Amino acid sequence: MRRVLDTIVAIETPEGILLELRPAGLTARACAFTLDWLIRLAIMFTALNVAAFLAGLGVAAMLILFFALEWLYPVAFELTTAGATPGKRVFALKVVMDNGLPITPAASVLRNVLRAADFLPFGYGFAILSMLLRRDCKRLGDIAAATMVVHEPRDIPKIALSPVTPLAPARPLAPEDQAVLVALAARAHLLTAERLDELAALAAPVSGDTGRSGRDVTRRVLGVAQWVLGQR
Repeated sequence: MRRVLDTIVAIETPEGILLELRPAGLTARACAFTLDWLIRLAIMFTALNVAAFLAGLGVAAMLILFFALEWLYPVAFELTTAGATPGKRVFALKVVMDNGLPITPAASVLRNVLRAADFLPFGYGFAILSMLLRRDCKRLGDIAAATMVVHEPRDIPKIALSPVTPLAPARPLAPEDQAVLVALAARAHLLTAERLDELAALAAPVSGDTGRSGRDVTRRVLGVAQWVLGQR
């Protein structure tokens, strides 16, 4: 049930600290890529207009600029404290290592060089296929460089939950299912109402509400979590 309820990747540091990373999906990354592409296109267009007045020297400078925009633009921004290009920052994304630490220069260079492989056979076909098939939404460059594009943690409005009544589960629960319910109840106050209802709907079979969603279903699912915790 845990794989169904969420796509969060949990990582335990050597110090025993548990980090939760939310991998960015195809849509968010595509939007960020498109914005970065438009930014680079605007710079190239401006450079072309300037180069027209500088003859041969302008052409040489333009070619160097085009190379830098294609290969150095993402690396330069990923190695800043933000760990993200302007496009990724707009959509609250950043690039990190698999262990949650800031990306290293070697990893940044490798993941961006391999964009050539991700582009194959055309239109970033391999990258799209890889992101759709993997739970952590990695493209080939991320796999090779041991990096991940994740959503930046953001402040969300907390919701007030009135005390829920413990409810016996509608079916026997495996230990893994019990652990997921307890984790959902522990995170409930940190989630938006919409996100909590969405996750509770996926767990609705435990309360006998299969196929249903909404506030009442959420409270019943949380009631099962309270029952699991020993409240009768």
